[in-house]
Amino acid sequence: AQLVESGGGLVQAGETLTLSCAASGRSFSADFSNFAMGWFRQAPGKEREFLAVIQWNDGDAYYADPVKGRFSISRDIGKDSVFLRLADLQPEDTGIYFCAASPFIALVAKTAGHYDHWGQGTQVTVSS
Repeated sequence: AQLVESGGGLVQAGETLTLSCAASGRSFSADFSNFAMGWFRQAPGKEREFLAVIQWNDGDAYYADPVKGRFSISRDIGKDSVFLRLADLQPEDTGIYFCAASPFIALVAKTAGHYDHWGQGTQVTVSS
C-alpha cells in the first residue's frame, strides 16, 4: 500500500487540525499489520523530526516529548487510516507533516531511519 496524507492547511495559533493517513492500493492490514505507523514533521531548513508512532495491530503509542499533551495519534482499522490530532497549534509547528510505516515495533521506531515507507506529506502552516 502507498501512504497518502491529507488534512493540512493554514490555521491560526491556538487552533486544532487533524491529519489523516490513508492507504492507497492495498490496505494497511494487508501490508502493514505488524508495522508501526509514525508521523514526522519537517520545517524549512530543518531535519525531519519524529512526532508520534502507533503500533497498527494493538494501538500502542509513543510521542516525542515536545508534543506530548498537544498531539494525539490514533488509528481506525475499519477506515484503514492513521490520524494525528494537532491541538493548540503554534507558528513553530509549521512544516510538512509525513506519515510513514516502519517494520520495527513502535517502542523503537522513533527515528526516520526506522521507516521504509513514506507518504508525500501535507503542509501545515500556523499564523500568529
